Amino acid sequence: MAEGEDMQTFTSIMDALVRISTSMKNMEKELLCPVCQEMYKQPLVLPCMHNVCQACAREVLGQQGYVGHGGDPSSEPTSPASTPSTRSPRLSRRTLPKPERLDRLLKSGFGTYPGRKRGALHPQVIMFPCPACQGDVELGERGLAGLFRNLTLERVVERYRQSVSVGGAILCQLCKPPPLEATKGCTECRATFCNECFKLFHPWGTQKAQHEPTLPTLSFRPKGLMCPDHKEEVTHYCKTCQRLVCQLCRVRRTHSGHKITPVLSAYQALKDKLTKSLTYILGNQDTVQTQICELEETVRHTEVSGQQAKEEVSQLVRGLGAVLEEKRASLLQAIEECQQERLARLSAQIQEHQSLLDGSGLVGYAQEVLKETDQPCFVQAAKQLHNRIARATEALQTFRPAASSSFRHCQLDVGREMKLLTELNFLRVPEAPVIDTQRTFAYDQIFLCWRLPPHSPPAWHYTIEFRRTDVPAQPGPARWQRREEVRGTSALLENPDTGSVYVLRVRGCNKAGYGEYSEDVHLHTPPAPVLHFFLDGRWGTSRERLAISKDQRAVRSVPGLPLLLAAERLLTGCHLSVDVVLGDVAVTQGRSYWACAVDPASYLVKVGVGLESKLQESFQGASDVISPRYDPDSGHDSGAEDATVEASPPFAFLTIGMGKILLGSGASSNAGLTGRDGPAAGCTVPLPPRLGICLDYERGRVSFLDAVSFRGLLECPLDCSGPVCPAFCFIGGGAVQLQEPVGTKPERKVTIGGFAKLD
Repeated sequence: MAEGEDMQTFTSIMDALVRISTSMKNMEKELLCPVCQEMYKQPLVLPCMHNVCQACAREVLGQQGYVGHGGDPSSEPTSPASTPSTRSPRLSRRTLPKPERLDRLLKSGFGTYPGRKRGALHPQVIMFPCPACQGDVELGERGLAGLFRNLTLERVVERYRQSVSVGGAILCQLCKPPPLEATKGCTECRATFCNECFKLFHPWGTQKAQHEPTLPTLSFRPKGLMCPDHKEEVTHYCKTCQRLVCQLCRVRRTHSGHKITPVLSAYQALKDKLTKSLTYILGNQDTVQTQICELEETVRHTEVSGQQAKEEVSQLVRGLGAVLEEKRASLLQAIEECQQERLARLSAQIQEHQSLLDGSGLVGYAQEVLKETDQPCFVQAAKQLHNRIARATEALQTFRPAASSSFRHCQLDVGREMKLLTELNFLRVPEAPVIDTQRTFAYDQIFLCWRLPPHSPPAWHYTIEFRRTDVPAQPGPARWQRREEVRGTSALLENPDTGSVYVLRVRGCNKAGYGEYSEDVHLHTPPAPVLHFFLDGRWGTSRERLAISKDQRAVRSVPGLPLLLAAERLLTGCHLSVDVVLGDVAVTQGRSYWACAVDPASYLVKVGVGLESKLQESFQGASDVISPRYDPDSGHDSGAEDATVEASPPFAFLTIGMGKILLGSGASSNAGLTGRDGPAAGCTVPLPPRLGICLDYERGRVSFLDAVSFRGLLECPLDCSGPVCPAFCFIGGGAVQLQEPVGTKPERKVTIGGFAKLD
């Protein structure tokens, strides 16, 4: 019974050792230097956080032309290569500069003096090509001497070497042959000893006797990390530079204003993060294995798909070859037929000419006919012969081969076909479209405009997707509304919800499939239904100064003689006229919104709303004012009303002049803000490209907005005891353009209600 338990325990121990050995062997690729592909030896940590052997780093810098930047051996951590017994005597030989060179350097301003750092004018920046990240990293002026040695990685490499070389003992380096197994090591002496040799080389009463023995090892490391700049023990960690620093580095100007924490805090934070991440990975081994299986399945599908793609390409190329071969055969057949026809004609011509030779053919026959003495018989035979002789004579006089020997008409022009074959390539899906944010906006409808990048393959049609972002999130993935097969590069989205935020994206499609989506674009819809109206200039206007467009959506005020007289007589009183244009629609209920654009060069323009009866009463005739500062707000800007009266004013205007918006501080029509983030009263703000006006008839409030970003500018009270209509006032030159409804544009319409939900 005891033997069975011992055997089970032994088996468990062996299984554990096998698992440990297997894990250590699998870890070997993490311990290979990317330069020499061997185990790390004295690895250095590069600024990009990759590691490289110290010797390999020196070799790479030497290949790059940096000589003498491998670090001062005396300043590096002690290593077998830098001990006095193994250091090359050539390293101590320093070539002193010549006196002439020293004088030239001093005269040119080089050297040191109080308040100046050596080499501060022209520091040499050393770039190291990291083989891991395939990029150049900056080492600074000191080169490899400014890098830390990765002692943790050295310990891992040493443990790995011990795990894979079970039974390989470390021998004493001071024994006479044959050496005994080492039992101790000395970091100061950088050697391994057996018990007798350790006592022999560390005699009692000497300074060496104070050396602390360690376990035998083949790689001696310093006791702790030392600052490469000051040779002090590192005690802090700079979060800004992501670098360990010592006490001297901490007070230097290099780390002034940086976030520096004790190394214990950085150690604990990084250890907790690493432990948490490692715990998560170890706790999700089933997920890792599932993903590995999925990747392996993807690899198999990739192999199958790649083979199918090869076969399809080969078949298509063979089809092209078959078409070319068929075309070649037909072209050669045409050339052959043409050649045989010409040869037949030339052979017949040769035979005709051979019959004209003396004593043969036609000439011999004619000579025999001439011997005939019977006149009737001669005439009968010679008539036909004469015609043949005449044709032969004419052929001799106008000789030309019966067919040309050239086949230039059979030449092929394959330039276009060769270009097509040269450009023959795989189909590419369209690249991600770019949404034109300057032309895309939301008004009564959403107008979306986009374009493809310059070198993108063409798209046959597009897919538009959008969704609201201000609705409560539903469990699961976001649900997009989609419209398929949209032609052109613009579209209208009808019936959007008011006061909402939509996110939109577009992607193209061609024979190769669907391309990537464009970047998401967020659009704010108007806070209320859009009010459609035209300009009506029947009250308080002067046709000499106001010009309304034919479509009644734009008006321009031209400064007349009174303004010129005012400019001529600045110090005397003058009279200016107020020109007013009203909308042809009055609001009696609900909420309404409209937008307009004001010319930034306008002298003074007021945009707003008012009671229709009060506007007609106030501006039935052209009003004269003493100053261009006159406000057509029925005296609300003058402060003449009793402050105790709380009745809402009949007008609400926003004052615009010279590209600025005046937010008055004392007028009832210009009081209040639309939100907490709005501008302060009594100041000016830049004029946006479009102004929006939102009227809430039931609440008796008017809001002025930036129609591009829908940022609130001003909110005013308004007397809504009767019909309210839009109004525009001009003093001096100015222009206003009403924003046209999007639905009037001849673009493709897309009804939002007809979209299908996406899973």
